[in-house]
Amino acid sequence: MWEQIRANRRRSAMLISLMGVVLVLLGYCGGEAIFGGGGGFIGLIVAVVVLLVQLGIYFGGAQSLVLGGAGGTELSRDDCPRLFNIVEEMRLASGLPVTPKVLLIQDPSPNAFAFGRTPETYTIGVTSGLLHRLNRDELQGVIAHETGHLKNQDVQFMMLAAVMLGSIAVLAEIIWRTMRLGGRARSRSDSRGGGQAQLILLVIALLLSILGPLLAQVLYFSCSRKREFLADASAAQFTRYPEGLASALEKISQAAEPPSFVNKANAPMFIVNPLAAAAESSSVFSTHPPTGERVRILRSMAGAALADYEAAYRSARGGGLIGAESLRAAPAQAMREASDEGPVLGRSDARATVRRNAGYVSVRCGCGMEIGVPPGYERKEIRCVRCGNALPIPTTQLVVPPVLGISQPLRYTRRINGWESFRCDCGHAVLISPSFSGNSVRCPGCGRQIEVATPGATQG
Repeated sequence: MWEQIRANRRRSAMLISLMGVVLVLLGYCGGEAIFGGGGGFIGLIVAVVVLLVQLGIYFGGAQSLVLGGAGGTELSRDDCPRLFNIVEEMRLASGLPVTPKVLLIQDPSPNAFAFGRTPETYTIGVTSGLLHRLNRDELQGVIAHETGHLKNQDVQFMMLAAVMLGSIAVLAEIIWRTMRLGGRARSRSDSRGGGQAQLILLVIALLLSILGPLLAQVLYFSCSRKREFLADASAAQFTRYPEGLASALEKISQAAEPPSFVNKANAPMFIVNPLAAAAESSSVFSTHPPTGERVRILRSMAGAALADYEAAYRSARGGGLIGAESLRAAPAQAMREASDEGPVLGRSDARATVRRNAGYVSVRCGCGMEIGVPPGYERKEIRCVRCGNALPIPTTQLVVPPVLGISQPLRYTRRINGWESFRCDCGHAVLISPSFSGNSVRCPGCGRQIEVATPGATQG
């Protein structure tokens, strides 16, 4: 799909340039209107500072830009092997140079997104609701769609466009609030000779502060819609089963509530816009194509190749999507059969996975109640909310008596063969997976090596 990648780069460069023009005009006119003659230069400086701050967030914390404070934990293969198998399958099918990281967010609403500026930072984020609501074929379609965004190099430009959009919105808010508070430094010469020009600039600044963010959003959203069709086409090619993605899109669009961390800036990065999932339209303010139209195109495909998606797209929309060079290079592909496999994780398993990776220590009471001890809980025992028993929190023990000023080796004796968590001497939670077979584990908090023993084993 190099033809599409080149076209995406051209369109993205044009988009970001146009948004840059809006930012410059907004800064200059706002400065002139607020500070009077010559104030446009000050406005430009403010605009540049706002942009640099936003770019600092982009280059220094892309994850925080997308998640908006929602958190999320990076999964390992042991956490969810079936999910990692799907991610690895799609990495091989797409030809990505590295396997993307997988980020899991505790949220019942099913959705997914991708981000990353370089292959080393490529990340696919999924909500816990996605893992237990979708079967394997549907989840594979979603992962393939997000892999398509990474392969087509969409996410870098969409995140940069989000930075530009955020800068324009912040600058417009600064100008608007300053004007409302009466911020204006007009000299006598301004009031005599340049009053009319200043009035015109004031009107332009007001219009730009209102319409600038709106125009930037239209540019941003128009860039997003075509990329979704291309990612759908890529997903059908990678999975060889378009129905999986079509069914997943229907389930995601029918979610009752959007993810708690969604906002206007990151909404275009989701596979289905969470803020308008059920009412997505073809207007200029739509971040995504209508979900129903995406589903119809996928279900109209005669095969699983790019040419089959192009034919279905032309039939539904009357125009072309994929370039001739890409169509000639893509081989014909027949559809595969459904796998009939269920969700990769149950509802309780998905919730437990998030809690484990967030640093909770699991304690099971004799009455059957399982309690998650949150990070930072300092007591050595916790009371069961069902029966009232005081339960000791699993923790390490010193192998030899403590010696002042000397770090002593630690030991933990396993209680069960499944997932197990305990508290290190430093207070950090340590995880042991069901497949663990070693003799020691390193604490991710303090870095100390902890000896792991099994019940009945010789301890010396």
